[in-house]
Amino acid sequence: MPPGQGERVTSPVTATSPRAASPPKDPKDPKDPKGSKAPGGLPPLRRIPLRVRLRNNWVMLALMAPGLLFFAVFFYVPMLGNIVAFQDYQPFIGFKESPLVGLANFQETFADPAFWESVRNTLAFAALQLIFFFPAPLALALLINSLVSTRVKKFVQSVVYLPHFISWVLVVALFQQVLGGAGLISNFLRDQGLSPLDVMDDPSTFPMLITAQVIWKDIGWGMIIYLAALANVDQSLYESAAVDGAGRWRRMWHITLPAVRGVTVMLLVLRLGDVLSVGFEQFLLQRDAVGARAAEVLDTYVYYHGVVYGDWGIGAAAGLVKGVVGALMIWGANRLAHAFGEQGVYSK
Repeated sequence: MPPGQGERVTSPVTATSPRAASPPKDPKDPKDPKGSKAPGGLPPLRRIPLRVRLRNNWVMLALMAPGLLFFAVFFYVPMLGNIVAFQDYQPFIGFKESPLVGLANFQETFADPAFWESVRNTLAFAALQLIFFFPAPLALALLINSLVSTRVKKFVQSVVYLPHFISWVLVVALFQQVLGGAGLISNFLRDQGLSPLDVMDDPSTFPMLITAQVIWKDIGWGMIIYLAALANVDQSLYESAAVDGAGRWRRMWHITLPAVRGVTVMLLVLRLGDVLSVGFEQFLLQRDAVGARAAEVLDTYVYYHGVVYGDWGIGAAAGLVKGVVGALMIWGANRLAHAFGEQGVYSK
């Protein structure tokens, strides 16, 4: 009977064929020591030896070497000096000869009212910067990203980014020339027959002055990070949302903000970890003008007690407490980011 008229034609390999009936070999099967094929017909994955990986990536490792050397010399090696916090350290006799005092430096530090006053000031300044400064770069990035003209956008980016490269000495001097007792605003008020305005020497306005200085100097730096994240947003999402009738605010709420949420969480974690470091030069340059009670923070407390007054153990103890608290803040904030489904600074 010809094929196709009631007789089924079977291929050489059918269900009754021994080749078809035998199951595929497992690469990990001890009866198949060679592991001929991985599932899917691909060869088994093999771990590349370390020396091979080093040889293949030597260019990248050479580029990373200066940065690793910088952190090792200026960050990790100096951490060995934390032993000063447990010694009655004297620079002239060194680490080996300075006697150990245990936790006496920490007890003296915690019993000092000036230490707790510096902690309160640090937390107050950090809270103001977190409320007013942290969202400012995001708001500026959203504003610049909404500009249509590319030339205007680049010009505004350059103008607001330049103050980041100005030293705090020049920033404080510039604010002094504008808001000081002999500054531009005070001279204008005198010419109008009014009382001069001296913001730079007023302890009551010092917290807002510090926050304004930080915003003016570093808002452009944070803006660049957000603009880089906004550049990765698919423009077709905005076009589709506009076709569906979404306005500018709805597009920002449902497309733009979710796109920068990961970057925002990461920067927030880093900011919380650095919450006790509100700035050293900025406060040191203005501490004498408003007094220690208004401008003393942990950084200046460590400097004055450790370097100026010679209480090296007290300064090292305060600095070690600050570092431990900062590390715990990073760990806690990162765990909180994981709880909200974000990656944070590092993965689980």
